[in-house]
Amino acid sequence: MSPVLAGVLQLLALIAALALAYRPLGDYMARVYSSDKHLRVEKWIYKGIGADPNAQMRWPAYLRGVLAFSAVSVLFLYLLQRVQGHLPGSLGFTAIDPDQAFNTAASFVTNTNWQSYYGEQAMGHVVQTAGLAVQNFVSAAVGMAVAVALVRGFARSRTGELGNFWSDLVRGTVRILLPLSVVAAVVLVACGAIQNFAGIHSVGQFFGGSQQWNGGAVASQEAIKEVGTNGGGYFNANSAHPFENPTPFSNLFEIFLLLVIPFALTRTFGVMVGSVRQGYAILATMVTIWIGFAALMMATEFHHHGPAFDIAGGAMEGKETRFGVGASSIFAVSTTLTSTGAVDSFHSSFTGLGGGITMLGMQLGEIAPGGTGSGLYGMLIMAIIAVFIAGLMVGRTPEYLGKKIGTREIKFAACYILITPALVLIFTAAAMALPTPGHSMTNSGAHGFSEILYAYTSGANNNGSAFAGLNADTQWFNSTIGLAMLLGRFLPMVFVLALAGSLAEQKPVPATAGTLRTEKPLFTGLLVGAVLIITGLTYFPALALGPLAEGLAS
Repeated sequence: MSPVLAGVLQLLALIAALALAYRPLGDYMARVYSSDKHLRVEKWIYKGIGADPNAQMRWPAYLRGVLAFSAVSVLFLYLLQRVQGHLPGSLGFTAIDPDQAFNTAASFVTNTNWQSYYGEQAMGHVVQTAGLAVQNFVSAAVGMAVAVALVRGFARSRTGELGNFWSDLVRGTVRILLPLSVVAAVVLVACGAIQNFAGIHSVGQFFGGSQQWNGGAVASQEAIKEVGTNGGGYFNANSAHPFENPTPFSNLFEIFLLLVIPFALTRTFGVMVGSVRQGYAILATMVTIWIGFAALMMATEFHHHGPAFDIAGGAMEGKETRFGVGASSIFAVSTTLTSTGAVDSFHSSFTGLGGGITMLGMQLGEIAPGGTGSGLYGMLIMAIIAVFIAGLMVGRTPEYLGKKIGTREIKFAACYILITPALVLIFTAAAMALPTPGHSMTNSGAHGFSEILYAYTSGANNNGSAFAGLNADTQWFNSTIGLAMLLGRFLPMVFVLALAGSLAEQKPVPATAGTLRTEKPLFTGLLVGAVLIITGLTYFPALALGPLAEGLAS
């Protein structure tokens, strides 16, 4: 079987698996967030944190819950790293330096999971499981809660109430993320991923010395890493490491895990707003972009440039031979079009245009299908922009799902889409202008610029993957990327929740003959165009200096 055919067949198998899970998982999540009943374990949690799960919140109160919980999480994870040397199961590792501890705390709380450290050489069992793994669950649940709040803004009328943040947080964790992660962890263990609390031990003799590895609760953390679109690896090699991702089947399974909730949330959206066809329109937009990017990436990486590429069957540099070009391309596209950031290959070694595709996937806002929750609310923001553009074309007040999109709503949507590009471009410009940050670049020229552009794109978009040619473990990069992650996560949430509150206060507008049918293929095409054009206009100059220049020169 040719490598190209193998890649296409894996893509088709992945699409089939996602299609089978789409309806049952989407309907289940809709029931979870619409139920007025609480499980016994959930009642214990509410009692422990002193929250009333039945109290309805307006958007400022919902936002305060998001920010307060996240601030406490950052502080807890920071302190846990700083006292690591005094904890049991530390494996002899000392406390994490302040700047790196801040960067890591910001990273995992924002669902970014950017890592400027070697996991197997820095973090002990307690920090990995009680710190990082816990944040993998709750940071994903926070994103889902904000998305559901926006969906309620569309579904409700004449009220500013968006639900209860604490109830949404707990339900998302207990009823959705935990069960899926348990099943996924069992499958990964069956595939060969490790799950233990072993210490550091030598593994064979190599060139007169021994290589040392430590064990860990890898399969369980790998499961939520993908299910929650987190991305932080137990080991520095991430999902390219055989302890995390042992076989071609586990590789395809991990891609399925990181896509299944973001895609299924479009069904949840359709059910909760009372029109599954609206959910299908959003799904079609996401799928069109995702498949298009996957096809473009495989074409780029399979394109032969000489005898070495002919012999290898494609651009195999930086890719695992057990996965090949096709599976690595699908993984790279899926992880950068979501907020996962897990990698099973070395993105810096992709072709110039291939590296540009991974960057562009993040710069779209990671909305195809995006992260757990963040992808859905990001795409809904773009849908509002699309109906606004359509309204300008025909001279009609734009409407979406029976809600008028007026000046207030457009201002919130515009602020949302401007924040992340501003963070990426400002921090990249500062790093290139100052003398010290440039010393961290492994390469010069267009590829060196791409390393820094990729780093801030990954941080501000809460992705977490890296070109890896950049030495990001410096005070400058730890501090600025940490700040970009925090601002890139929580400032957009402010405008999402404000928009949700504004929509919930409106009364529904009846559809007329002039109303744009947003469940039709025409709107899907308009939405795809809006996403690509807005991103292209924003980032094209920066991309032209980096991956495009490198790709055209090769």
